[in-house]
Amino acid sequence: MKVILQQDVKKLGKEGEVKEVQEGYARNFLLPKGLAIQANQANLKENQERTTKAEKKKEKQKKSAETLKGKVDGKTVTIKAKTGGGDKLFGAVTAKEIAEVLKKQLGVDVDKKKIEIGEPIKHLGKYPVKLKIYPSVQAEVTVIVAAE
Repeated sequence: MKVILQQDVKKLGKEGEVKEVQEGYARNFLLPKGLAIQANQANLKENQERTTKAEKKKEKQKKSAETLKGKVDGKTVTIKAKTGGGDKLFGAVTAKEIAEVLKKQLGVDVDKKKIEIGEPIKHLGKYPVKLKIYPSVQAEVTVIVAAE
């Protein structure tokens, strides 16, 4: 029996895939639990439309990520921080602070979870920071930490 998966099913497939399964498995497990629907003409057409719509949405997100990369890639932002003598900071510069500075100085809204700095910055200086905007789109920004 052919079914269209409505959710990811372990050891069977991912959502939206059309699979050939045993009739008993489909009738007794997949269909009653809502994990799959029977693959008839109407359901196949609806599934095709859904996948096309999802692909368009992903493409749109990737284009907006490319636009964002063009705005921030290679740019430099400056963060003023209090120092405790020498080049050591009171506290540290975190991804949250970098996101706020990017919004203020470049007018770009970047989620702090997409900023990759490894460890919080605890000394004055120049630091390269990676932004993972989209899985296949990355940008790099230089952050200069200066004394207040």
